[in-house]
Amino acid sequence: MTDFLAYLTLLQSAYPLLVLGIAGIFGLLIGSFLNVVVHRLPLMVDHDWQTQASEILGHEPPPPLDLTLSRPRSRCPSCKHLIRAWENIPVISYLALRGRCANCGLPISARYPIVEAITGAMTIGVIATWGLGPTGVALTALSWVLLTLALIDFDTQFLYDEITLPALWAGFLINYFGLVTTLESAVIGAVVGYLSFWSIFWAFKLLTGKDGLGYGDFKLLALLGAWLGWQALPLIILLSSLVGTVAGGLMIATGRESSRPFSFGPYLALAGFIALMWGDAIMTTYWAWMTPAY
Repeated sequence: MTDFLAYLTLLQSAYPLLVLGIAGIFGLLIGSFLNVVVHRLPLMVDHDWQTQASEILGHEPPPPLDLTLSRPRSRCPSCKHLIRAWENIPVISYLALRGRCANCGLPISARYPIVEAITGAMTIGVIATWGLGPTGVALTALSWVLLTLALIDFDTQFLYDEITLPALWAGFLINYFGLVTTLESAVIGAVVGYLSFWSIFWAFKLLTGKDGLGYGDFKLLALLGAWLGWQALPLIILLSSLVGTVAGGLMIATGRESSRPFSFGPYLALAGFIALMWGDAIMTTYWAWMTPAY
């Protein structure tokens, strides 16, 4: 294993553009899969909830849902045309088809290639920053998880335990080997991350009688603490609050605010990715700026 890791490091040193190019292509393919997860996982979880509720209440269960993350094959949402392999090449197929279904000609959402391109760019960025070793690979996977959670929360206002809890435990496992931070820092980060938002939730609820945060937000911050350590939490909370406040202000200013709950998860995930990529540099710059010169 040590020899293999040394080989990966040598490969990236000798052919950095080749490695980043391969990472980008792989990221595009993962982005295509993330589009499937973002669309199908909420449907699967919601059906499971309805089934369990029906059993508890003694009601008729909902019809079976013939849907998994791997089947059936993707179809056009308008005409149900099966997407062929050449129509499913990330970004390229969308451009070649000019954003329209090959069968019915109706528009295909631009969100699909955008998610693919973002995933590819994130993959390149993480590998370029952290290298092709275990830490870089692990943090690349974390970036995919954060993007998935952000998109699902934006669509549904839910951060599903099916993703957050396994990812949280994976953070402990990663840091058991000290790949990102120490295990002690990871455990403290998870506990402090969860309890900090839990405390804010109950303080706000006691004062206003309303829910200010969701339980999924607690778990997402705990997840980030388990991966990045407690030291990253102040920056993540500050950045997510700042970006969320600006976004909320813009929606109000442009008249786009709605009555549906405000999704905080996307801003928390974005802040986590920023901390993952540039957290140390940001904090170093901040303390250098705050420390007076003598």
